[in-house]
Order: sequence, then C-alpha cells, then structure tokens
Amino acid sequence: MMIDLNSDLGEGSPADADILALVTSANIAAGLHAGTPIGIAQTVRVAIDRGIALGLHPGYADREHFGRVELARSPDELANELAYQFGALDALVRRLGGQLRYLKPHGALYHQASRDADFARPIIDLAEQHGLALLGLPNSQLAAGSQGRCPFIAEGFADRRYRPDGTLVPRSEPGAFVHDALEAVQQVEWLIREHAVRSICVHGDNPQALEFVRTLRQSLLAIGHEIRAFV
Repeated sequence: MMIDLNSDLGEGSPADADILALVTSANIAAGLHAGTPIGIAQTVRVAIDRGIALGLHPGYADREHFGRVELARSPDELANELAYQFGALDALVRRLGGQLRYLKPHGALYHQASRDADFARPIIDLAEQHGLALLGLPNSQLAAGSQGRCPFIAEGFADRRYRPDGTLVPRSEPGAFVHDALEAVQQVEWLIREHAVRSICVHGDNPQALEFVRTLRQSLLAIGHEIRAFV
C-alpha cells in the first residue's frame, strides 16, 4: 500500500529541513497562526529541492494560541481568511518555482471543519476553486462534503491519541499525546488497517517529531508499504 508522510512545517521549528528529508508532503503555514515570510520561504525552498508535495495549511490569526483555540466565524468571514492565506502562500510558492497541490486546515479550524459543515464548506470551496486535494479526518464533514468536488485524502496522526470512535483526544485532556515512537508505529498500523488512512501526520512542533518520522518511515518500509506523496 502507498502511504504518505506529512508534517506541519514553516511554523518556525528549527527541525524543518531534517524533517523534509523524511516526509513526502509538507503542510506549509500561511503566516497567520505561525511563521514569517522569510522562514516560510526557507522551508518551501528545501521542500521544492527535495521534490516534496506542498500543501496550504491555513489557520486562525491567533499566534498567542498557535491557532489551536476555536473561534466563531461566519462562512463569509472564514472564506475571506482562507482566500487571504491562499493568495499569500500561493504567490510565495510560485515565486520559488513550486506549486500548491493540496489543502489541510490547521489546529482548531481543522477540528471545527471536521464536525461542522458550515466550517467545512468554505474550505471545500477553496480546494475546488483552485484544483487542490483536501487532507482531513476520515468520516468527517470535510470527507462528506468533498465528494464530487475535490479529491479527499484520509489522514491519521502518529503523535495524537484517539478515542474508540476514531476522533482525537482533545489536547486539553490527559493522555492526548503519544510520546513513544514505537507506540506511534502501532497506532499508525491501526489507522491504516481500521480507518483506511492514506496519509500520516507528525506535528512539526512536536519535540520528538524527527525521531517519530524517522521511526515511522523505517517501520512502514519494513512491512512493505511504499512511501510517497498522495498528489
């Protein structure tokens, strides 16, 4: 089976270049929840040089909370914030000779769009408008709404724990994070087997991100998976 490894990058982590040596897709911050034009450009350059698929990773303009606090937005307000971030990152990526291939919302927006069709709809609209694939949780509003409109890729997380129903344990609750790389591998095998995920994420701001991605890549290759981008 083909499996993609992705990571949230361009957010200011010093490990971006090392992670890009191991992943196949890079979710690039668009400058609102994190990142600077210079830092984002540096990450994009390395990704392009390595042939990594580039994705738009838009979030809320809430740097204090890293875009991980849910905010109230009307569909029109959200559409404007998404268009703003797409325009900025698309221009930067094109200037450096690359192309955005997919979209994955960040943080709180990701979770709101997973469960609420009103948040999912502007994201799907943007992906369809610009011919982007959409990366998100299986059995979510993003998955349902994308049918017939844009390609949807089911994503799982290596460094976050799950509830029995397949939803993520909130970051505010005990036991929300996986800290052992071998446990992460076991969880990824479960996600592939039981939830048909095609892309696995390790958060770039995770202090163990590099160890996790390296171990995941080695383990997935060892059991016969092909590691490559989904777009």
